[in-house]
Amino acid sequence: METRAFGRTGLTVSAVGFGGAPIGFLEAEQAEVGKMLNALLDRGVTLIDTAAMYAGSEEAIGKAIASRRQEYVLVSKCSNPNADGPDCWSAAKVTASIERSLQRLRTDCLDVMLLHSCGRDVLERGEAWEALLRARDAGKVRCPGYSGDNDAARYAVGLPGLAALETSVNLCDQANLREVVPAAQARGIGVIAKRSIANSAWKPLAQQPGMYADYAKTYTERFQAMGLTLGDLGFSGEPAAVWPQVALRFTLSQPGVSAAIVGTTRLAHAEANLAAAAAGPLPAAALEAIRKAFSRAETAAGAAWPAQI
Repeated sequence: METRAFGRTGLTVSAVGFGGAPIGFLEAEQAEVGKMLNALLDRGVTLIDTAAMYAGSEEAIGKAIASRRQEYVLVSKCSNPNADGPDCWSAAKVTASIERSLQRLRTDCLDVMLLHSCGRDVLERGEAWEALLRARDAGKVRCPGYSGDNDAARYAVGLPGLAALETSVNLCDQANLREVVPAAQARGIGVIAKRSIANSAWKPLAQQPGMYADYAKTYTERFQAMGLTLGDLGFSGEPAAVWPQVALRFTLSQPGVSAAIVGTTRLAHAEANLAAAAAGPLPAAALEAIRKAFSRAETAAGAAWPAQI
């Protein structure tokens, strides 16, 4: 498994990380979560990403691999508006969210803790960010950061003390590659690419599981508008098997990306992602074809395509 420096934080991470949203939202069985996560650690995956909002994901991860805590970089996110209410970005609520994550994940320190997709207005007020910095100073968080996109992400990159950024980067979502990721790279911020395989945008929405049938809609529409075929990129084979590989390699090919997280509930899918990453960056011609297809479709739409929030 390829490893990369996580910006200038001093951490090193596997190029492919595990995303913990599906095991929460799709209510994966604990035994299967444990089997999958332990197998991924055995195969060299060292980045585990979750969030307070991911409906049981933190608890499942804590139960499965807390005994191997020294083997992976642990990322979580606060707060949870669904549980904490409209004042979830108050200092007290952010602090409480961090404490809950520590308990659920069965650890005394989170390597990375991110404010989870709050708006720029929250960042500008400063209360939530200052609470996160206090958690860092107390030794409960090693690298404070932000998870989000577009204008809020651009603003977050300039925050004093920000060490990590999680943001959308994939073949159907290239807006953050224009300014956000380059700015983070210039400041030595560790960048985690989320939605790295574009929510399987090549898959019919009717085949998407659970909440993902709605969640994937924007990317599915964009993918159709881009009009790409595997042949256009120099690939062949069964699309359902090859597109995930192409998509992940596109994301991992982007300068400034430290790691790409992929969420799944199935070990076989996770292992396929590791194999795809091992194939290395996409050929330059394929990268250029994807960029041009995105640009053409965006222009035809008559408005810039923002990153999906």
